[in-house]
Amino acid sequence: MATKLYVGNLSFQTTSDELRDYFAQAGNVESSSVVEDRMTGRSRGFGFIEMSTPEEAASAIEQLNGKEFAGRNLTVNEARPRTDRGSGGYGGGGGYGGGGGRRDRDRDRRPREDREPRWQY
Repeated sequence: MATKLYVGNLSFQTTSDELRDYFAQAGNVESSSVVEDRMTGRSRGFGFIEMSTPEEAASAIEQLNGKEFAGRNLTVNEARPRTDRGSGGYGGGGGYGGGGGRRDRDRDRRPREDREPRWQY
């Protein structure tokens, strides 16, 4: 069963093939991918590697985490499942985010009955 690893702090010029070749020193690499920006096609600075066995994945983490690759120190750890970030948009269901709405604002404008008004007629 393949084990997926997260690889962070990649150089923006790193390709999936270069990443595969680098991780091959730790064991058999099933797949490699550098995540790219949808709009520009440029690397986002991280990627994923699938190692053939959990033992090879552990070996890759031990050998390569913190090591220099293409001028940067890599962050290598076991990939976690992606969390649901909502449907996108502006704040994921909260609209534009702001205050409590008109109801709260109007409440502050009404004179309270338990105190004197701020103004006199």
